[in-house]
Amino acid sequence: MNIHNNDLTPEERAIHEHWMREAITEARKAEALGEVPIGAVIVHNEQIIGRGYNLRETTLDSTAHAEMVAIREASTALGSWRLLDCRLYVTLEPCPMCAGAMVQSRLPLTVYGTTDPKAGCAGTLMNLLQEPRFNHRPEVIEGILQEECAGLLTAFFRKLRQRPSKL
Repeated sequence: MNIHNNDLTPEERAIHEHWMREAITEARKAEALGEVPIGAVIVHNEQIIGRGYNLRETTLDSTAHAEMVAIREASTALGSWRLLDCRLYVTLEPCPMCAGAMVQSRLPLTVYGTTDPKAGCAGTLMNLLQEPRFNHRPEVIEGILQEECAGLLTAFFRKLRQRPSKL
């Protein structure tokens, strides 16, 4: 079961909003490169140990999603593929690949900003993070700074549509 932002105490919400702002900072780095503005951070012992932003176009790598970049960095920081006692914050609901990586890396908590109606696998299209047949099921908190996270994407795609087409 996903936990919605409205179900948190004010103290819990403040903590999650703090870290989501860090993920938004990462998303803005992607936007500056012309990438879809999605950002992620991984927190361990109240310190960021992994940061990532979307780099698919820049690297020509379909796996260079914000979450994947952050997971790789956090794994290196901990010297382990198991991200136990960590929390992942991401501005957009994880896709199937990223949700699978979260399950495989044993992340206990995923927090996301806004839903993804086209690829969301943390509750929108399906919920891979809490699939009962898997041996690990991260807790999910949704809707943290939802309007701000959605606004980044809406503004980015609006600008993209306004560009003159190349013939």
